[in-house]
Order: sequence, then structure tokens, then C-alpha cells
Amino acid sequence: MHPGVGVFEIQVLKMGQAEVPGPEVFWMSQWGKWEMLYFWMVVIRGEGKNIIINTGPPLDLGPMNKVWSEAIEPRSQMIRQARERPDTALATLGLKPTDIDHVLISPLQAYATGNIPMFSNATVCISRRGWIEDFHAPKYPMHIPRKLRIPDETLIYLDVTAPEKLRLLDDEEEVLPGIRAFWVGTHHRSSMAYAVETKKGTVIISDACFKYANVEKHVPLGIMESLDECTRAYQRFDNEADLLLPLYDPEVTERLKRW
Repeated sequence: MHPGVGVFEIQVLKMGQAEVPGPEVFWMSQWGKWEMLYFWMVVIRGEGKNIIINTGPPLDLGPMNKVWSEAIEPRSQMIRQARERPDTALATLGLKPTDIDHVLISPLQAYATGNIPMFSNATVCISRRGWIEDFHAPKYPMHIPRKLRIPDETLIYLDVTAPEKLRLLDDEEEVLPGIRAFWVGTHHRSSMAYAVETKKGTVIISDACFKYANVEKHVPLGIMESLDECTRAYQRFDNEADLLLPLYDPEVTERLKRW
């Protein structure tokens, strides 16, 4: 830890869950098996700031579940309990959406971006590369419709209502002292990793790996856009993370408790 660098505490809140086929998580393996994913909001507090990573899926899960059902299997559905709504979940930590100073997004998908307008006092941080290549100028056709990457309400908020709230991050950028962002790609063009300094060391949070086994057992992510990006991301996680938090692994809470 360098003098003057912020030190933060980290907690996680579950925003929903879904089952997906094994090969979506583990490249060319786990055929005929299903993997449970938990969709986490990561809450980072310290230095007088309240920061979250991802805002949870939109209120209406119907459009997203319809596309998932058709593209994957009917069994793949986002399921969310009432207590997993962002405002309700944050209240368990004594926070309101208006208490959040920064919202960090990874990736540009509705399950991460669906509630951005709720956080009206927050600066919203998104990969500049992802903002271009996952939204404004894709290099190839996107398999997920735009409205399921950035819902209309979120797009209007970021582009019309409060464009001053949007902060586009370079591939390597300090968000705040003690919080670094770096682009990892792999899952989506907008996939980032966020490195957070804590008293125990550096915690890296990302969607480039869905589960710990992706990195620990060297099994690439199944639903990815680049094997090269995946390999480089996992090497960096190994080198720089004292604790890794995959954004969809149900084991995250246990790892945090044991750490």
C-alpha cells in the first residue's frame, strides 16, 4: 500500500440468479451440466465514498428472459426476489441509492445497467472502448439487442437527462485513489476489471471470469469473444489479485468471509 492511497471495505449484494449450460461458463466442457450464477452488486466503502459495481437487472425481467430462453434454453431465466432489488438490498447496509457516489459498470448488459437512473447522485463509469464497440460503433453484429445492453431508460438518462454523470474510462485508469480500472475484454468489449485496495490487499472484481475455476483451473470462459484476451486477463488476475471476485460466482460470499 502506497502512502495516500485510499483503503476500502467490500461487501456484496445479490441482485438475482440464473442457471446456464455448463459450456457457457467453461470453454468446451461441462456438456450436459448446468451452472448456477449469482449476479452480484459489489459495494465498496471508504475514504468518505460509497461506490458500487453494477446496478442489477431492470424491474421488468420479461424481455431479457424471453431472449435468454430463445437464445439458450427455457431453463435459463433471471430470477430475482423482492429483497434483491437494488434499493431494498442497499437498505440492509444502511444505504440509499442517493448515497452512492460512483457506479462502476462491467459489462454493458441490462443485468448490470438496468438501474443506473436510480443512482442520481453518482458518476457512472463505463469503459470508453466498450461504450464505442458495444454500443455506438460495434465492429460486428451484437448477439444481444441494444435494449438488453442499455435499456431505453438508462440510455435516455446517460445521453439526454444527465450526460454530465457519464465518465468514460480509458483502458488503464485510476477511478479514485485506491481504485484502478483496466480493460480485459474477454466476455464483452465493455468488460472491465476493477482493482480495489483494502487493508488485506488488492481485490480484483471482473466479469471476464464467471467462476473461480475459470482462473484457478485454467479453464477459459465459455461465452467469450477472445481467447487471447481471456488468457491475458487471467494471467493478470493471478499476478495482481490478493483476492479475486468473479461477478457471478455463488462462492464469492464464502471467499470474502474466509479472507
